[in-house]
Formats: sequence, structure tokens, C-alpha cells
Amino acid sequence: MINLIQTSQDHQLIIENKAYSLQGKISIPGDKSISHRALMLGAIASGKTIIKGLLLGEDPRSTAQCFQAMGAKISQLNSEEVIVTGIGEEGLQEPLNILDAGNSGTTMRLMLGLLASQPNKFFAVTGDDSLRSRPMSRVVQPLQQMGAIIYGRNTNKNAPLAVIGQNLKGIHYHSPIASAQVKSCILLAGLMTEGKTTVTEPALSRDHSERMLRAFGATLEIDVDTHSVTIEGKTKLYGQTVIVPGDISSAAFWLVAGAITPNSELTIENVGINPTRTGILEALMMMGADITLENKRETAGEPVADLKVKSSKLKACTIEGAIIPRLIDEIPILAVAACFAEGTTIIKDAEELRVKESDRLAVMATELNKMGANITELPDGLEIMGSVTLKGSEMDSYTDHRIAMSLAIAGLNAKGKTTINRAQAASISYPTFVKTLKYLTSHRD
Repeated sequence: MINLIQTSQDHQLIIENKAYSLQGKISIPGDKSISHRALMLGAIASGKTIIKGLLLGEDPRSTAQCFQAMGAKISQLNSEEVIVTGIGEEGLQEPLNILDAGNSGTTMRLMLGLLASQPNKFFAVTGDDSLRSRPMSRVVQPLQQMGAIIYGRNTNKNAPLAVIGQNLKGIHYHSPIASAQVKSCILLAGLMTEGKTTVTEPALSRDHSERMLRAFGATLEIDVDTHSVTIEGKTKLYGQTVIVPGDISSAAFWLVAGAITPNSELTIENVGINPTRTGILEALMMMGADITLENKRETAGEPVADLKVKSSKLKACTIEGAIIPRLIDEIPILAVAACFAEGTTIIKDAEELRVKESDRLAVMATELNKMGANITELPDGLEIMGSVTLKGSEMDSYTDHRIAMSLAIAGLNAKGKTTINRAQAASISYPTFVKTLKYLTSHRD
């Protein structure tokens, strides 16, 4: 039995193990990172941008609503075709009200780069309870180095934030963390700045912004050896047609489900396999997962493939170092996979997870241990003893979409009934997750 029920304002997802076997072909929602960027760049470009395959989750809706409030015309959001009529890089209007980024860190952080570089305009930005607690100083400080005027709570560390747009100056910023959000924020600020702006990272982070900025007409230089990106300011962007591939972060849940659920074989169609995002594939293959990439192709500058996964015996491994930025969002579901792997899996260098929608290291350790897992929390990761038998339990998503979905996959392979409270969080990035889960589990041994 798999059932989603509403209790007062929240939803409970109830999963009762029935010896499921996952079979079939599925499609997944559009990539969240690409959806955000297509809406933003379309809004500040000249002409029309057509977006096909847009993710219809709550986060991209927050981005669309913010840019509509600043004058961009965006048609009704759907997965078939969205038309964005841009207003130009300097055309953002002062909104009549506070911009609300909802739960979306990507919306807030990337948008701040654009707002800070709009001279003599005032903007105020906030978000939900979770987003207001997340660190914004990582983008505020480099923007201030460029000459931005930004005020916020806790000495400018947290939203709500007030921005007074300025004529910024280009800088060479050496980021202490590998973060696509930090990099993208600075590049978007540099787009409006005379001369060149450079960001150097300690490791490679996802490069969706660079790919899309180039497609829209920006001039960038990329040095892969030093993990540096330079943007030439004051270049004009032009509307494009963007075809959004399936989100590999959403595919990750089914890759793990297919690997750990006995007698399963799944094909996940049209998945983006951008090299800066394929750490999840490499980690699962290190663990012995049976995954093959079929029908490789390219869509709008992004590599795409169909992913086939079969159930297999997993083995423990150590996940650390340069691969972490390339799978940071997938670590919660990797923790589930590690519970079913032979040996002890170590995840390190992932302290970034403590400042996501929840403290994902603490939450995954707490919730999976309720099910009988043996997980020790590390300062920057997790130590997970595998080959355990999980038992159904009452869990909580902490209103974190990746936690909700990871616990659902764990519950699918636990003995007895698992109840996940506040399961509606999954809709932030994957509105049809429960529907797909029900479809796959309609096939039983």
C-alpha cells in the first residue's frame, strides 16, 4: 500500500512494504537548475525566450513570480511551452512589494546578483522560514566587494534583504567553496559591470549558468585547470529556445530504488548528464550499481541520455573530495543506498549539507536510525554501516523535499509500515513523485 493523505495542513505519505519489484520506463520532471536559469535569463534578455520541459515545482514558480513582479512577461507555466518576453538587462523595475523567493535558495542567491547591479533601484527580498535561516553572506560579501549596497538580518547574513542597486566594478573572486549558486550570482552581477569579472573555485561546480549565458550571447572565458570563469560585462543577451532535460537529481531517487529493490529494472528517459552533475552516477557505479547510459544525445547544449538501472548487490565506498560538489544534492539518497551496501560507507567534505533546506546530515542520520540504520554523524559527513534490515517507522521530512523523497525510497525497502509526515515537501522539486511511486509499485512479484 502506498497512500498520500492530508491531515490538517500537512500530508502523510504511508508506505507499506509488499515485496515490490520496480519495472518500467518513466520520465522525470525538468531540471530545476536549468529551469531557474531559463526563466531568469529569458526575463533579462531582449526578445522572446521559449522554454520547453520547464519544471513545474514550487521553486521555479517563485522565480517566475519574482521576475513578473519586476516587469517581465511570463506566460502561464506548463511543461509544454512557456514564453518569456524579456525586458533587457537594465530593464528590471522596482517591484511594488517585497520579492518572495519562497523556499528557493537558487532564486534568492542568483537574483541578488542581478538586483545589486541595477543602478538607483530598490529591492527587498524574503523567503519562507527555512530560506530566511539559510546563509546569504556567501553571496552578499562578494557583491559588496563589487560595490553593492545590501542590508539584512544578522549583519547581512540572512533574509529579509534590502538591495540598493549600484554601478558595480568587476573583481576576481576566489570563492572558499565550490558553489554554483555563488558563482552564478557573481557572474550575473558581472553581466551588468564594465570590464571583466572572474570567479575561481576550489573545485568544479555545476556549469549550467555558463552554458546558458553563452547560448544567450554572453562572452565567457573558462579555465578548467584553475576552475575559473570570466564574464565580459555589458554584453547583450537575446532570447532563445531552451529545451529542459530531465533532472538527474530527481532521477537519483529511482536509480537508488532500482538498485536496492530486488528483481527491479527501470529505464529513466531523457535525463541530463551534464559532467558537472554526474557524480551520483559515478558514486553508485563505485558501489557496484548496474547502470547503463543509452541513447546519448545533446539537447540545447546539454548532454542527455536514458538511464537503465537493474537491482544489484552494492558495496561500501568512500565518497569525498572533488566529487562532492557534483553530487551534493544527492547525498541524502546515497545515504539510503549505503544502508543496503556491504561494508561501511564514509561520506566526507559535505558540511555544505548543514545549511540546505534542513541540516541534511543530521536529519538523515536521525531519521534513518529510527528505521534501524547504523549511521554516525561526522562534522562534515556520515559513516554508514551497511547490510542492515530497515524497519518501518514514523518519519518527518523537516519540510525538505530531498529528505521526503529519500525516506520514501527507504520505506519502500523497509519491513512494515513507514509514515512520512509533511511529505508534501516533495512537490518543491518533484510534484509527481508520489504518482510515479504508485505507478512503479503497481508491478509486484
